[in-house]
Amino acid sequence: MFAGLDHVGVAVRDLEQTIELYKNILGFQIGERHVLTERKVKVAFISSGGETQIELLEPLSSDSTIGKFLDSRGEGLHHIAVKVKDIKTVLDQLKQKGATLIDDTPRQGAEGKLIAFVHPKTTKGVLLELVQES
Repeated sequence: MFAGLDHVGVAVRDLEQTIELYKNILGFQIGERHVLTERKVKVAFISSGGETQIELLEPLSSDSTIGKFLDSRGEGLHHIAVKVKDIKTVLDQLKQKGATLIDDTPRQGAEGKLIAFVHPKTTKGVLLELVQES
């Protein structure tokens, strides 16, 4: 069903400050940056050189999903994203098995990939993102 880990999402209050920390202190490479106005979030992808990335997420407003997350839980792990070959099929399989889905149908993510989220109720408190290369 899953083809590996795509990325780990981390909610942060200050994207630029966090990028500098990961770049200058930890030695990570800085990749693509995106502003997703419809989701009220800025993102930056960073890497240690391998396939799996870290997605840093800064809210554009306090009423965004990431803003609410930061208010209730603070900075830190927001989600784990796994690669899938056929996101629609995986969503159907998960639904048939009783998983609670946030997205019944895929939508476009930050890097132009199709994404969908599985509710943390299903995964013992971890928000799971499904990612299909488009």
